[in-house]
Amino acid sequence: MVITTKATIASFGGKLLKLSHMATSTGCEMNFNLYLPPQAFDKPQGKIPVLIYLSGLTCTADNCSEKGFFQHGASKNGIAVLYPDTSPRGLNIPGEDDSWDFGTGAGFYVDATREPYNKGYNMYTYVTDELPNTIFEEFPQLDSKRVSITGHSMGGHGALMLGTGDNFYKQGQLLPENLEKAAAEAGIKGLHIRYQPDYDHSYYTMASFADDHIAHAAHYLK
Repeated sequence: MVITTKATIASFGGKLLKLSHMATSTGCEMNFNLYLPPQAFDKPQGKIPVLIYLSGLTCTADNCSEKGFFQHGASKNGIAVLYPDTSPRGLNIPGEDDSWDFGTGAGFYVDATREPYNKGYNMYTYVTDELPNTIFEEFPQLDSKRVSITGHSMGGHGALMLGTGDNFYKQGQLLPENLEKAAAEAGIKGLHIRYQPDYDHSYYTMASFADDHIAHAAHYLK
């Protein structure tokens, strides 16, 4: 698998790589970003864990890497962060650009089952199989046995970190109360949901709590 490096950007002591490759699961060139903390360049350090960050509707691989500030916590904890794109692009499928919440920028991380979208909209396979295998082959310092995942909005399937000022929460779209109720009824212990008063659905919220996401992943990956 050939990966093209489009840019290398110094950030918080590490390097943010803007990368692309031809993906077989989507049938097109896919862009993605990879943040390598300083520990990735420390030979005796050994392999480092990976946190996959899935972005929301209309986003690209650049949104969180430029506005989420996950790099700060990633450098502190020695974790690489992988930022996939949110959909295939340029497939020229009729209707894929007609709506902001369906098609381009809105792949929902699922594999399409109906024509014509099943020819390229296979983001589940891409994110869980092809892309991880690609980076682990290309970057031997990354540990394929220590991988975690987080996201925002579409990428978090309701957002892992919820805010009561979130416009989608106010519209009744996120429904964290249903998750709490189901967990209680099933006797599941250890579910921890945080409600953040006044925080909305933006990257201001993500940036405010980025270090918490990294610290949570680091706790279980080390």
